[in-house]
Amino acid sequence: MRFMMMMKADKNFEAGVPPSPELIAAIGKLTEDGMKSGVLLDTGGLMPSFCGSRIRASGGKLSVTDGPFAEAKELIGGYAIVQVHSKAEALEMARNFMKLHVDILGPSYEGECEIRQMWDPAEMMESQRRAG
Repeated sequence: MRFMMMMKADKNFEAGVPPSPELIAAIGKLTEDGMKSGVLLDTGGLMPSFCGSRIRASGGKLSVTDGPFAEAKELIGGYAIVQVHSKAEALEMARNFMKLHVDILGPSYEGECEIRQMWDPAEMMESQRRAG
């Protein structure tokens, strides 16, 4: 099963403040370990929303809005794609990632990581075959 773990942006991220060197090093180690084990397939960080745009379709028309966008807590700051055996395993990985932030940045740190299973047609067909 593949899951995407999406790290939500915060006000520092949106302001373009880079993470501390200690946090970067710890994330680097976690990433390296995950890649070596074959569980972590890909990671990436995004630029703040002032670098982005949104395209909206409404009433048959398209409109473009350039960033920054108001609700930073709803924006994605980075992601990881993992290949695991269960949602519980993905949750454990995300827990470890968030704990790393709390351990380094302290108890005042507030953040959010969203975990969602990725669509896989082969897995869907297999689950339908078992059900039928």
